[in-house]
Amino acid sequence: MFDTIILAEVVSTIVYSAIGLGLMAAVWMLISWLTPFPIVKEIEEDQNSALAILVGAVFVAMAIIIAAVILS
Repeated sequence: MFDTIILAEVVSTIVYSAIGLGLMAAVWMLISWLTPFPIVKEIEEDQNSALAILVGAVFVAMAIIIAAVILS
């Protein structure tokens, strides 16, 4: 099983994962910068579930886009 693992594939997976996490962090910072209210306060203190669902959907969409780019 381990005979077929190539070091280049492992390294590229780690690099692409780091790039994906960096892009997700950049998207979070962009969303926080563009909104006129603090997102974390709205979700945690004010229990704004609609905003939580929206932010979750944005992250799922970004993950799908990043995965499609990595796989192509």
